[in-house]
Amino acid sequence: MSALLREERAGRLRTAMERAGMDLLVVTGNAWRSDYLRFVLDITPMEGQAVAFFSGAGVRLLVDTPAEAERLAAEQPGLHVEWTHELLPRARRELDAADPTRTGLAPAPSTPSLLAGSAVGSSMLRTTAMLDGLMVRKSAAEADAVERAVELADAGYEVFRAAARVGRQEFELVGELEAWLRAQGCPENFMIMGSGGKEVRTMRPPGERRLAPGDLVTTELTPCVDGYYAQICRTLVLGPPTREQLDAYAVFVEALEAGIAAVRPGATHGDVARAQNDVFRRHGLGEYVTSKYTRVRGHGMGLYVDGPHVLEDVDLVLEPDMTLVVHPNTYHPVAGYIVLGDTVRVTDTGCRVLTRTPRALRGPAAGPA
Repeated sequence: MSALLREERAGRLRTAMERAGMDLLVVTGNAWRSDYLRFVLDITPMEGQAVAFFSGAGVRLLVDTPAEAERLAAEQPGLHVEWTHELLPRARRELDAADPTRTGLAPAPSTPSLLAGSAVGSSMLRTTAMLDGLMVRKSAAEADAVERAVELADAGYEVFRAAARVGRQEFELVGELEAWLRAQGCPENFMIMGSGGKEVRTMRPPGERRLAPGDLVTTELTPCVDGYYAQICRTLVLGPPTREQLDAYAVFVEALEAGIAAVRPGATHGDVARAQNDVFRRHGLGEYVTSKYTRVRGHGMGLYVDGPHVLEDVDLVLEPDMTLVVHPNTYHPVAGYIVLGDTVRVTDTGCRVLTRTPRALRGPAAGPA
């Protein structure tokens, strides 16, 4: 990531802290959940826990292994990094010494309990909300980074299509794609998939199942470029699609188009979800937009999954340069689980669809036998 983008984010963070009456911000993270640390310091832990202290006096990072301290100091020479075997007790002592009325701690979902139990722990919900607001309301430069990730997602899906051949095991598809992504310099990719027919009700990590003629093969592909993620959701069919598959898929295309049409400044996540769900209801499929069969109708895209999900009861208001994926992914009683989703960027008057991959129910790309 560029130093200019890093400094831009730091400036927005300082402004938000000043408005919140906050002198010190303490942010925790690990290899599993690092998006808040990436926003604050542009660092991603590879092992163990990390705790960042961000204030007007400077920025410090505590980690719990010397290897992590060495790696992160090399990545950012200007960052003050220390390691200690007693990371959490030391961080707790620093929190106990801080003014709880002028200190914020985040993120609420994953901060270790020893730190959450401090007096500063009462600030976690509002501090996390402050950071969520900064992360979901992107600068133009951040939205540009998401656009670059979309380009890789489109290209990566074509690699996935070429790998999807009858007789291959699911993990072989994902292994081939991951090798290609790493060769493009992509260090991270979140991905789940599914294969089969009417019996398939969701997506999951790849297994040993061999692809069979007539299968629907689904994937949710989410590569990371310059720290920012973008997502594409698509379904392909192994062989000529049946009339039932085509009819079912047409409902998903209609729902996706309705959801994208609802994306504009002033609209809410709830509006986008409702537009998609109403299409299923009109086709007599309202049962399949409930939590029994589906999770969400999309979500923000950025340093991770930004902010609240796209659901009918979510009132997050869309603003220009917000980026999100719209995806009416759910089970269809005739065809099985189908996914279809595009990443979009909110504009001054509506939105721009960033994903370029066709929405048609296609078969595998031409590839070696």
